[in-house]
Amino acid sequence: MSNLYKEAERFLTPNQKEGSLQTRVFNAARNKQIKTDPKHVYALVSSTLKYKPFILDIIKKAKLLKEEKQIRETQALLLVHDLLFSRSGRIQMGKTPLKDSVLKHKTRLSAELTKLKLKHKVRSFDELIEEDDTPVRWFRANTIKTTKEKVLSELEHLEEVDSIKKIQPGTIYHDEFIPNLFGIHPKEKITTTKLYEKGHIIIQDRASCFPAHILNPGPDDYVIDSCAAPGNKTTHLASYIQRDGSINAFERDVRRSKILDKMVTTAGASKIVKINTGDFTQSKPSDFEDVTGLVVDPSCSGSGIFGRAHEEENPEGSYSDERLQKLSSFQFSIVKHALSFPNAKKVVYSTCSIHAQENERVVIDLLNDSQVKNAGWKVANRSRVIPMWPRRGLVEEFQSFPNPEQLAGGCIRSIPKVDGGIGFFAVLFERDVGSELEKAKDVKVEDIEVEDAEEEGEQDQEDQESEYEEWNGFD
Repeated sequence: MSNLYKEAERFLTPNQKEGSLQTRVFNAARNKQIKTDPKHVYALVSSTLKYKPFILDIIKKAKLLKEEKQIRETQALLLVHDLLFSRSGRIQMGKTPLKDSVLKHKTRLSAELTKLKLKHKVRSFDELIEEDDTPVRWFRANTIKTTKEKVLSELEHLEEVDSIKKIQPGTIYHDEFIPNLFGIHPKEKITTTKLYEKGHIIIQDRASCFPAHILNPGPDDYVIDSCAAPGNKTTHLASYIQRDGSINAFERDVRRSKILDKMVTTAGASKIVKINTGDFTQSKPSDFEDVTGLVVDPSCSGSGIFGRAHEEENPEGSYSDERLQKLSSFQFSIVKHALSFPNAKKVVYSTCSIHAQENERVVIDLLNDSQVKNAGWKVANRSRVIPMWPRRGLVEEFQSFPNPEQLAGGCIRSIPKVDGGIGFFAVLFERDVGSELEKAKDVKVEDIEVEDAEEEGEQDQEDQESEYEEWNGFD
């Protein structure tokens, strides 16, 4: 068995203590426990987990393991995946008895694949995965290039409905909470339309649209997106301002910065967005005195994300306290840095986590921080944070404050699938402009040991993007 499959096999079994799949693979590479390129290992394992239920069904019906008793189930999963579900359609190893044992069943395996597609009436199992994982396919009209009216005219074959509960094939829902956002049934082939190809619509989960809408920048604002790649939130912000040079987008990873640039270009926002390839936490607030608002959507556990691969890794949705503590320390530090920008009036903090440790408790730590308090920051009232959205922050987390209901009202939550998309959290911080303490604008962030959290956070964020719609690309 080649190193790729041998080393990938160990990662097919979830390990809660070691964190996400991406964390496990890249930690193993750093510790020289695997020799294969970790990107290749991760890609193979994550894709195999994605299609695992179908592969197991095919293997069972083809009687592969019954007739080839020397093949382990984990080996069969990886080899059959590459034979039937990879682009190359081949097993990536030289001639070996193991490979021969699988290939002699190729005809039967392929036949079972075809039968399974006919049974489910699909051309690709991706259609079933989308339907199972995503109750609603959300997309927004990219008002940098078009209008919602033009988008609706192009989709006039879809019947408008007034609730996400009424969404079914052949219908379209105009969201009541986010302007220019629409929901359709996952079976609708929106990515094959001219609208998508030209960047006139952008696929983006509704909850992912919350930060830009909550910040709601106007024509005179300058904004920073502190953790910008792959770019959906950045281009959404750009649609609110649409003025050249109004957004600074930070991305520390060079590769992901290129993805961000592609997204910004396709969305027609190149003149609006300036891309900074570098660490936002190393930026000097005094260099951005014109910035009035920031969006901080940092690395998190991704516990609000769902999908077969994600659920295979985290079947109980659990994360160790140690891991959550590392992430929350990093989240605290990056939001605190955002709150130190001298003329910022609004900062939105968001995660795709369902854990209070990364959400309300980060807010509490910031509210209790002396430098944050001295700068005049507070949690905004509910009226400023999508007031009609019913699901708010956890009141019980704010019991140490005299106004727990008010603080919880300034936060917004969504529950995975139940609310039509991913699990999410967002809060709006506003500066008390009447505070004399606001004059102390050059607040420095305290030195915080977050190196490990940043490292783990980067891996978790890449997990989110590979398992979720954040970057769907424009072909």
